[in-house]
Parts: sequence; structure tokens; C-alpha cells
Amino acid sequence: MKARYDAIYRDIRESIENGTYPYQRFLPSEAELTATYGCSHNTLRRALGLLRDQGYVQPVHGKGVRVIYQEPERTTFTVGGIESFHEAEERIRLDAQTEVIALEQIMATPEISFRTGFEEGTELTSIVRVRRIGGEALILDVNLFRTTSVPGITEEVARGSVYEYAEKDLGVSIAMSKRAITVERATTRDRKLLDLGDIDYLAVITSQTFDAQGILIECTQSRHRPDHFCFRDTAVRHRV
Repeated sequence: MKARYDAIYRDIRESIENGTYPYQRFLPSEAELTATYGCSHNTLRRALGLLRDQGYVQPVHGKGVRVIYQEPERTTFTVGGIESFHEAEERIRLDAQTEVIALEQIMATPEISFRTGFEEGTELTSIVRVRRIGGEALILDVNLFRTTSVPGITEEVARGSVYEYAEKDLGVSIAMSKRAITVERATTRDRKLLDLGDIDYLAVITSQTFDAQGILIECTQSRHRPDHFCFRDTAVRHRV
């Protein structure tokens, strides 16, 4: 049951982040953890698998599970997983607010189709949002959602989490995201909406997100002021 292993994963993750389980120490044994949480070994292993995939722990054969997480110096957004801004906000306890600049229905033009991968003529919900952290406008998100896949997006939904609305209210299964990270010169719109000062370049993540049927449901460009962020991924070497 997802809710069970997800709750265990979140609890252990919090214990790692707050130092209850320090860097380079081993977690309690599997027997101790299953007793603590009153769960099966399979449920615990699924939770530990999530922690491993996100770079919190490393299983060591014959010894246990070692903590490899270190608190980052900067705010970090996970690149390897599919994480909404709202989920990142909760994970790293950001003092954040979202301002919806624009919300409208558009059709995919040939230029939009070429740039995003949506079929020409597709009805799209376009959202422009500014993310303020600690009072500063640091992120500009430009989202295009396939309207038939994620209908009924309101300003209230856009200020919160579109992913949460899609998954919990609409039953959309978000399966995979492809991303590219570039460094781009700040545009006139960036300077108008973000607090950039003398910063000339932004870190830009462009992503395409697909549902369980392989249908493109979202294309997003997230433009970040680079001095406040690092983008984190965890890689596992697969030996052949």
C-alpha cells in the first residue's frame, strides 16, 4: 500500500534531515525498523528504496543501510525525480509564495508545437507563475498543460499544486518526465517579473511530462535565479 511505505519513507527522511540519523552512520537494523513501524519487510524495503534513489542512504552488503545525506548549503531542487514545486517547498521547508501572473486557454501553434512537442491545434492551459522565496521573486515558471488531460485548472489550483490537483482530484497518473538544463541570458520579461539585480543569466529547466499512457500532458520552462539554487540528482552505476 503506497500510503504506508510513503509515510515511512517521509518519516525516516525527516529523521535523516534533522540529524536524528547522522551522516555516515547506519540506520537501525531492518528488524528494528519493521518493529518500530509495525510493517512488513517488503514495505520497509520500498521506503528504503525511495531514500536510496533520492541520495539519502546507501545499502552496504552485510552491514546495513548507511546515511549519505548532507544538508546542502543552498536550496536544492531534485532533478532526477518528478517533484512539484509544492512538494519541494514542503521537503525543504521553504518560506515561499506563488503569484499567478497569467492563466489562459490557447491553441498550439506550429511554433509552440515545434518547441514543446504538443500536436499543432492542441488546446492548452497556459500558466505563468512567479515563485517568491523569503520575499524575493526568484523563479519564473511557464507551464503548458494539455487541457483535455488536466481540465479545470483555476487560479486557486495554480497557486497551490497542479500536480496534486491532477493526481488526487482528476486521477491522472503522472509517469515520466524528460528534462534539459541550460544557462540562458535573462530576457526583458525575466527582468520585469524577477528580482535579478545585476544578474544576467538564469538556470533554466525545460521539461516534458508524460502520463501512464505515454501522452505528453505538460511542457514547462522553469527559470531560476542561479545564486540561490543548486539542482541535485542521484546516479547509480549499473555494472554489465
